Amino acid sequence: MGDSAKKILFVNSEMFPYLPEGHIANLCRELPQAIQERKNEIRAFMPRYGCINERKNQLHEVIRLSGMNIIISDVDRPLVIKVASISAARIQVYFIDNEDYFRRKHIYRDDHGKFFPDNGERAIFFARGVLETVKKLRWAPDIIHCSGWISHVLPLYLKKAYKEDPIFTNAKVVLSLFEDTPSETFAPGLDSAILFGGIKPKDIGLSSAPTGTELAKLAAQYSDGIILGSDEIDPELAAHVKGLGVPVLDFDKEMYSSDLYADKYNAFYDEILK
Repeated sequence: MGDSAKKILFVNSEMFPYLPEGHIANLCRELPQAIQERKNEIRAFMPRYGCINERKNQLHEVIRLSGMNIIISDVDRPLVIKVASISAARIQVYFIDNEDYFRRKHIYRDDHGKFFPDNGERAIFFARGVLETVKKLRWAPDIIHCSGWISHVLPLYLKKAYKEDPIFTNAKVVLSLFEDTPSETFAPGLDSAILFGGIKPKDIGLSSAPTGTELAKLAAQYSDGIILGSDEIDPELAAHVKGLGVPVLDFDKEMYSSDLYADKYNAFYDEILK
């Protein structure tokens, strides 16, 4: 695509200032702005975790985008879409919300550090909520850039359940892998709960109670390009990714100490779109 404008959809697990600063949260805040400043069009999504202060961050519901239900394991759950603006960056952030999945005050683990048993379903809801909302926006992305483990179901859905949708026909997936891959296993039954839109068990290949690494491998399987966003990624996962035959952008600590990383990411998008 060269120097022509691209439409980039950022699907983030976390983002500053809505969650505390950290490598992932800061990168997911800075990258959309930097890519937009390079004359591209962007949209950004993340979950509306219960620890996000709606009043302080001026979140409000977008009625025209809310209202549909998403069925997971035979249970209907309403999809609520909220939005906030980062005025300094001229960026709107869309939040995927649901009372059952995202109103608790902790992100992935309870007061005692125990992994929430429904985290797998939360990832399913997040992925489908993002894709359904983008359909309602009637905004066709060129690149969907997934960052953080809770986005790891989206590549499968895009390539299998939504592949015939004209909004997503030409969309390519870029997956950023970080050190946030859960060490815990997901609750039994995720392999069946994830089935949707004609997806078959053979398309997934997950065990009944998969690990975070299994889910990351599934995301990588359906991605068109992969970015190693940390030097603390499980070596097994990093080796697996490099054996897939898709473009891989290696982690470079020096790259993140300057604005150089945004140029490299932008060039990587162009490589994927060739």
